[in-house]
Amino acid sequence: MNPAFLLKDDEATGPNRIPTRAEVPIADTWDLEILYPTPADWDADFARLQQQFPRYAEFKGRVGRSARDLRDCLEFDKEIELRAERLGHYASLRVSEDSADAANLKRNGEFDNLLTKVAEAAAFISPEIQAIDDSTFAAWLDDTLLAEWRIRLARIRRLRPHTLSVPEERILALGASAIYGHHETFSQLTNVDMKFGVIKDETGADRPLSQSSFSSFLYKRDPAVRRLAFQQFYAEFRDHAYTLASSLAHSVRADVFSARARHYSSARDAALFRDDVPPAVYDNLISTVRANLAPLFRYFQLRRRVLKLDEIHHYDTYVPMVSELDLRTTFDEAISTVLESLAPLGSQYTATLEAGLRSQRWCDRYENKDKRSGAFSSSSYGNPPYILMNYKEDVFSDVYTLTHEAGHSMHSWFSQANQLYQDYNYPIFLAEVASTFNEELLTHHLLEKTSDPRMRAYLINRQLDDIRGTVYRQTMFAEFEKIIHEMEEAGEALTLDSFQSVYRGLLETYFGPDFTLDPELNLECLRIPHFYSAFYVYKYATGMSAAVSLSQSVLDGGKPEVDRYLGFLKSGGSQFPLPTLQAAGVDMTTPQPIEHTLQLFAKRLEELEALLD
Repeated sequence: MNPAFLLKDDEATGPNRIPTRAEVPIADTWDLEILYPTPADWDADFARLQQQFPRYAEFKGRVGRSARDLRDCLEFDKEIELRAERLGHYASLRVSEDSADAANLKRNGEFDNLLTKVAEAAAFISPEIQAIDDSTFAAWLDDTLLAEWRIRLARIRRLRPHTLSVPEERILALGASAIYGHHETFSQLTNVDMKFGVIKDETGADRPLSQSSFSSFLYKRDPAVRRLAFQQFYAEFRDHAYTLASSLAHSVRADVFSARARHYSSARDAALFRDDVPPAVYDNLISTVRANLAPLFRYFQLRRRVLKLDEIHHYDTYVPMVSELDLRTTFDEAISTVLESLAPLGSQYTATLEAGLRSQRWCDRYENKDKRSGAFSSSSYGNPPYILMNYKEDVFSDVYTLTHEAGHSMHSWFSQANQLYQDYNYPIFLAEVASTFNEELLTHHLLEKTSDPRMRAYLINRQLDDIRGTVYRQTMFAEFEKIIHEMEEAGEALTLDSFQSVYRGLLETYFGPDFTLDPELNLECLRIPHFYSAFYVYKYATGMSAAVSLSQSVLDGGKPEVDRYLGFLKSGGSQFPLPTLQAAGVDMTTPQPIEHTLQLFAKRLEELEALLD
């Protein structure tokens, strides 16, 4: 191997060197001064929380005495939650922007420790609510004193079979940080300790390989560059495979422990219960996708033919098939494109988003050293919905990432504007609808705008890859999570070998007999961050399926359809996901939305074959 490939990220020089946080222009960063003008202000609010939370003791034993006592306790808890949410939001965003900064890590660690103490102090609330007899509880829900708390109280009461005694709840609260410490271990290992070196790109220039830049290399036209990036990236994961497998195993064990401690039949049932999603919805997703894999296999072979490859590998599945197009999109151009595509949602939506992205600095735009990889949207009540990006001008999918995260952010904005704090926090199941809805509008807008057959082919390729990555791929991930949790629940060993064996079997099923599966790909099961927060990824697939149906309704309809969709955004967490979506116009208890999305995939594939074959 060329010795240059062994250089560490911080040894790379030249224009492609990853800047430090201090070198990033302020205009390209998010404005966290809205949360706290200075770290000293955070420290002061942190001290206030330390002084304030022991007052929980004043309410202990009083929750079930009267409707007024219950309300007073809930209002105090809300005050604590609002302060803690803001403190935690700031601390987590600071770590995300620079996860090697000692002050950021110290602040985040101190907050996590305090949050454990707060949770311990408040652990009596839910058990005391559950201890109220049914007739009294029903009468109190009708009392005007608790009018603003009816939705929250009904949700709490629903957890009655899974709420433990006060001493048991205290123990679980005390142990939460230790039990779920694998999340931090995974993040620190993959974002800070692991070094991927540099790679010569297609021009011969040295470029750093990182968690964020990996995707950029997979978009390169030169298959040798793609292959080298893939092999070098996974070589680092192979060097840490046993550590990562141990972390993933402990993550699964923590899920199973929590489910058993709270009397759920399985870890999956525990995860689905809070959203009131029947396991049949999860299983229906897997069975429907498995029944529609043939178009996906056809797509892989079209890609192999168009790229003139003897065989197709995983690292060949991201580069656009239309080689004549060399798309570079600045961040400002991406904002304009996103806003144009979202015009059907009305001026309030687009004007608010434009101000947030252009002048109010909601978004942290570009990669810097030790910044968290990927992208996310994060909010706290009464504050801007912040977006983390690692935007690359030469990765057109980053325009989709921007509109995806903007969907989350505007969902938060509408929810905060229309719901009380206790009802605003919508579940992830709904969040993924809002984000992928935006992606569908973007695809429609770009296809409508172009008359160039090559550009149309590129965009259809992009849409197919979007469905492939969001529905097919995330469903495979969801099946992997289901299997490994069932293994733990059955007493089977979770080891590096067992993880890779299960994952290999799924790769063979979901990629088909004519796809070349490199051995490195078996390690992918160790590097997906969502696997360390299980039973999340299926919501990407269901979310996109719902979004395809809703976006088509908005595009084909008029004001009633737009109002219904905006009503969905405004509803926040005031209802469970399935009835919320039914009110918006889509029924996820049936296979229809998933089938509709996979039918769209097959239809677009036929058009692309006609354009490129």
